Amino acid sequence: MIDQANFDIAPLLATAVRAGAAILDVYSKDFAVEKKADNSPLTEADKRANAIILEDLAQFSPGVPIISEETKTLPFEQRKDWDWFWLVDPLDGTKEFIKKNGEFTVNIALIHRGVPWAGVVYQPVTDTLYYAVKRQGAWQRKGGSVPERLDGGAHYSEADAVTVVASRSHMSPEVEQFVTDLRGRGKSVEFLSAGSSLKLCLVASGAASVYPRLGPTMEWDTAAAHAVATEAGRSVLNFETREPLLYNKQNLLNPWFIVE
Repeated sequence: MIDQANFDIAPLLATAVRAGAAILDVYSKDFAVEKKADNSPLTEADKRANAIILEDLAQFSPGVPIISEETKTLPFEQRKDWDWFWLVDPLDGTKEFIKKNGEFTVNIALIHRGVPWAGVVYQPVTDTLYYAVKRQGAWQRKGGSVPERLDGGAHYSEADAVTVVASRSHMSPEVEQFVTDLRGRGKSVEFLSAGSSLKLCLVASGAASVYPRLGPTMEWDTAAAHAVATEAGRSVLNFETREPLLYNKQNLLNPWFIVE
């Protein structure tokens, strides 16, 4: 099981980097794109990264169950009482990968009783790691540089100028209303866009003020970056109830949420 007192995230960072190297190997070549049952894209990179992560996690924590986007999920009755489990997206942002814009990540999260306890987000193209462990802070490491502790800064409600993570050209009506409300409170608004779980990391790092996600995501899309944002002093909340997002629900679809 998980030894909380002596938990060492270093092997997980190495796993994420190994998975990222496999992804980049495919990224550098021509590759085929398959369609999964839900019509979402799948590539050889997804499969190779998934195999590396599952193998490493089985050695790192024998017996701790794993939910991965690329692995068939057990029925809720078989997983509802899990105390600890891993939640993995081996290639978050497959569409970004296919576009070759670099904005895709490897996501590995450790969940304890429905709450992200540790998380690693790795962007292979920039060799950037974001990671966090409960009560140990959130960190960013780029290449071989010394890790920097992340501090998301003040809540956006306290700022006169607010940077919103959103697409200026493809905003949903709900996000448009959110921005209109901000401006109605006298705030100036700038926009910042990114792919995959990098959007949550922008708030965790203080590069952005708030990320309203008023559209569908899955638990594996957010869990690792959720851990990073929380340890950086930000909150990841259900947009309607204002309660923290929980994981290993019967339906693994996230509600609308806000990172603030």
